Amino acid sequence: MNVLVLLEHHDGELEKGGLGVLGKAASLGDAAGVVLGEDAAAVAAGAGAFGASRVYACEAPELASPLPQPRVDALATLVEQVSPDAVLFGASVLSADVASGLASRLETGLNWDLTDLAVRDGELVGTRPALGDTVIAEVGWKGSPKLGLIRSGTFDPLESGGTAEVESFETKFSDFSTLATLVEQTTEESSGPSIEDADIIVAGGRGLGSPEGFTMLEELAAALGGAVGATRAVVDAGWYPYAAQVGQTGKTVSPKLYVACGISGAIQHKVGMQASNVIVAINKDRNAPIFEYSDLGVVADVHEIVPKLSELVRQRKGS
Repeated sequence: MNVLVLLEHHDGELEKGGLGVLGKAASLGDAAGVVLGEDAAAVAAGAGAFGASRVYACEAPELASPLPQPRVDALATLVEQVSPDAVLFGASVLSADVASGLASRLETGLNWDLTDLAVRDGELVGTRPALGDTVIAEVGWKGSPKLGLIRSGTFDPLESGGTAEVESFETKFSDFSTLATLVEQTTEESSGPSIEDADIIVAGGRGLGSPEGFTMLEELAAALGGAVGATRAVVDAGWYPYAAQVGQTGKTVSPKLYVACGISGAIQHKVGMQASNVIVAINKDRNAPIFEYSDLGVVADVHEIVPKLSELVRQRKGS
């Protein structure tokens, strides 16, 4: 099984999502990475440590901005050159656009929201949750190459210590692919890790009562060295930024510790955090659904428990 994996990069580093998918692809057969954009060749070699046997890099000026259509052109060119059995993507806003555009260009099938992959009798088989994650379905492909978009947070990057040969390639761009121009790109200022990278997440829901309740969650997250997450309800209410939303329409996370504060635990939220190693729930409603899948449940008012937790953590750390 020959597999290509699109690897996004930012500030000279390969993104965690693509590297996790690369490691899984390497367990299925021969995995090659694809890095596109500025400084692609410089960062490409780093993929060898995560399972890539080789990495294809293209630094065409048209790829400098994070726009999907030029990347569709580049990947279509590479697919024609190397004829992979499959092309895989770690889920992100950009890669989802690229994956769907490539599927249309190649007139082949795309399975999305995959949480596992396997090879059976020489054929790639995907696993995909359905009906709000209440059932698990196995999916296949009719066409070739097989395109797959992997759910965010499904596979953690695993360093294998290998090396990869970097091979540059050139591509042509369709006239319509270069019509869009990126006018401005801004980065939200934040301190601490993002929820995708954090080992510890302290998340809040409507049970906090008001936007001000997130202040105490931020204090606990800072004491633990973690990040703050939020449910869709509070994000929709304007209590906290969308970037922190965990759930079916937000981000999927898999931290070592997930502390759910005032979160009822609806299925849409469960989808985004159920892969957490340890789940601790704090809710004054003892019948809240989240207690059904928590490792530790505290039936109490979050406004009483969370500040005390922050104080205890700071005391333990001596700060």
